[in-house]
Amino acid sequence: MTDDRQSLDSLLPLMYQELRRLAASYLRRERPGQTLQPTALVNEAYLRLLKDRPDRWQNRAHFCAIAAHSMRQILIERARARGAQKRGGARARVTLDEALVAGGDRSIDLVALDEALERLAKLDPDQARLVELRFFGGLTVEETADAMDISPATVKRHWTIARAWLARELEGLAPQ
Repeated sequence: MTDDRQSLDSLLPLMYQELRRLAASYLRRERPGQTLQPTALVNEAYLRLLKDRPDRWQNRAHFCAIAAHSMRQILIERARARGAQKRGGARARVTLDEALVAGGDRSIDLVALDEALERLAKLDPDQARLVELRFFGGLTVEETADAMDISPATVKRHWTIARAWLARELEGLAPQ
């Protein structure tokens, strides 16, 4: 067994509950009838993490961010596959929490959110990463600051700007 694999195998049991919390949070946002369970999502993410280089993980927050990104990608791939199976490309709906979009709780298209984050990444990669860490990764302001090596005040400022930008981008996508 390689050192990287041993590092991951020793880290995963410590982070398993955190990963399950993240997975459950993601899946709560999915449309009703979702068949993927948090344990299965964690397991799929684990398989992807095995392909990663554990030596590049800086700390717990950084590991959570990478795991959250993996889970997000798995869910987006599943949403796209479901859409491709249906005529008209129906997309999975998730609830975007009030903290991200001003104006209340909304049901939003997971694929549309991913596309909006991709556009944001082209404009400002740091803000897109911050959204991923805060919204998808569930990290606190302090954990996000630690993972991005910036101050908590900068995280708060950028979070406000990114939320406003995403709200504007996604405004027309919420169901009436």
